[in-house]
Amino acid sequence: MSMLKRLPLFPINSSVNDRGHLVVGGCDVAALAAEFGTPLYLYDETTLRAKCREFRTEFEKRYPSVQIIYASKAYSNVVLLHMVDAEGLGLDVVSEGELGIAKKSQIPHAKSLFPRQ
Repeated sequence: MSMLKRLPLFPINSSVNDRGHLVVGGCDVAALAAEFGTPLYLYDETTLRAKCREFRTEFEKRYPSVQIIYASKAYSNVVLLHMVDAEGLGLDVVSEGELGIAKKSQIPHAKSLFPRQ
């Protein structure tokens, strides 16, 4: 497999296989599209974790007491929220649905931000 030119658009674990298919995290994207259809949303855990760490590192250099908050309205599921929590980020919830997913994910209430009206 040849590595893609490192562009911010591609996840960290991206490459092109010998058939010319994009591979992300060891998964052939063309094969995934054939199996699950399109549109298909694909998230790379390695890239997401690296970005969480990068945000924490860069903000904490400038603002030592900052709390980085993930906006659950962007996308949330139990696995993603466990990862966000494990990487030390808090969680922004603004609806009952988002709060329900946060509770199901067992995110500590103290790490959740629910803005007051």
